[in-house]
Parts: sequence; C-alpha cells; structure tokens
Amino acid sequence: MESILDTVKPTAVKGQYTQKPKWLRVKLPTGKKYTELRGLVDKYNLHTICTSGSCPNMGECWGEGTATFMILGNVCTRSCGFCGVKTGRPETVDWDEPEKVARSIKIMNIKHAVVTSVDRDDLKDGGSIIWAETVKAIRRMNPNTTLETLIPDFQGIERNIDRVIEVAPEVVSHNMETVKRLTREVRIQAKYERSLEVLRYLKDNGINRTKSGIMLGLGETEEEVIQTMHDLRDVKLDVLTIGQYLQPSKKHLPVKEFITPDQFKKYEEIGLDLGFRHVESGALVRSSYKAQKHLL
Repeated sequence: MESILDTVKPTAVKGQYTQKPKWLRVKLPTGKKYTELRGLVDKYNLHTICTSGSCPNMGECWGEGTATFMILGNVCTRSCGFCGVKTGRPETVDWDEPEKVARSIKIMNIKHAVVTSVDRDDLKDGGSIIWAETVKAIRRMNPNTTLETLIPDFQGIERNIDRVIEVAPEVVSHNMETVKRLTREVRIQAKYERSLEVLRYLKDNGINRTKSGIMLGLGETEEEVIQTMHDLRDVKLDVLTIGQYLQPSKKHLPVKEFITPDQFKKYEEIGLDLGFRHVESGALVRSSYKAQKHLL
C-alpha cells in the first residue's frame, strides 16, 4: 500500500538528489478505530491537524484515542521557514470555536486531546482568551478527556501565558523547533531564549508536565542538538520529541540531511540520561506522537 510520505517528491541527503530513505516509508492508516473516526470527521466536517497535515502517525494515534485540533483559524501571523500553515492576515476570531472543538472531541470520543494554534500576534491577548475558553469548554463537555495544549510563545507576555496556566491542562507544550544557531532562519519571528523562558515560566508557575519538540535535518550539528537538550533540561522540561524535518513545499527550507534511526536512538538515550521523563526520538515522530503516554 502506498505510503503518505512516498508521494512526496525526492529531495536532498547531504547535497545529493535522492529518494527518501526506507525508514521514512509508512503504511497508510487502517483499522476499525481509524475507519470509524475517519467517517465521523467526514460526516461532521471536523477539523484536526491529523487530517489536514496528513500525519503519518494518524492511524496509530487515532487507534489509541488521541487526536490534535487547531484553534484560532488556519492563517498564521508568522512566516516560519519550515511550516506549511498559511501566513498572512487572519480572519476574525470565532468565539464559538471553543464549543465547536469540545463538540468534535465528544463526537469522536477522544480520550486524550491535543490542542494547538496558529500564532495570533495581531491580537492584544495573543489568542490566550480563546485558548482558556477552549480548555474550559472541553472540560465541561468531556470531563474524562485529558488535555495537552501546544501553545505559541505569546511573545513572552506573562499575563497571556497565565491564562493557560490558570486552566491547568495536564500537559503544556511549546516547541523550540530547532537549535539556537538556526532559530532566526527557521522560526524568523521567534527567539530561542524567549521560548526557553516560556517553558521555564510554565514550570515555575505550577504546570506539572512541560513538553517541547525539535526537528532535525535542517543543518544542525550533533553538538548543537545536545546543547539544546541541555538547555531544555535547565528549564526543567519533562518531555522531549525529536523528529525528521520534511519540506512542505519548494517554497520552504530544504532538507539538508536525513537523520538515521541509529542517530535518533542515540539522542533518545542521551535525553533519558539527562533526566527527561519521556523522549520520543525517530524520523516520523511529531509533537503529539504518543501524547497520552506523556501523562505518566
């Protein structure tokens, strides 16, 4: 059966034009639970990152009762070099969105929901009010569903971060995405130190489980990856995900290297030795991969 990733055009491995390596080929999602959820998504026009992003782990995650939802629209105010989300002027905030997301989770009978969003630098509150209302709505309608919120940096403004802290999701995540040297190129409007401070602030203010993720293959060195891991442990991060960057389109940053399974395994071992509670490290790992496991 054709893989989702097999349909992506060939790209470079250390400067060579070649097919993607075999470890990036996965089967299309199948199974009773996946088919059931796929039918509900289509029937009720539900929106998940899993489907819109053609995630290779969709079948596995849905089979375990986990799904990821994006709020605050689908247009981002930032223009990161790695991200396939549209950039530009976002639409007006939909104040009914919290209830819509909560209803989707109920219809799909999701056990563990991951919620993320575009950056909304156009809003005074950075979208944090909708964030808080979404968590509240999910809790009201789905009292047995656990939550992970994958938040933007809110420009480091504490009163906006506080709104997320106050509703106390089981896990709060904010992705570093890359190493310090590449941050300006990869994340353009973001700052490496600011992201670290957001994660530190979350932990210092009562969030029990903090999480972050980085992508590899953008030109970083092993030493830089390990330094980033040390930086994340210094802010008491609990969970780290490490995956392979894949170029969404020709307009985005190219893949400089495909990281081998052995190298991913090495990073996992280093991370566990550093004291992270969980390290998910592999080519197909994405932010919400095995998310429910990270509650333990």
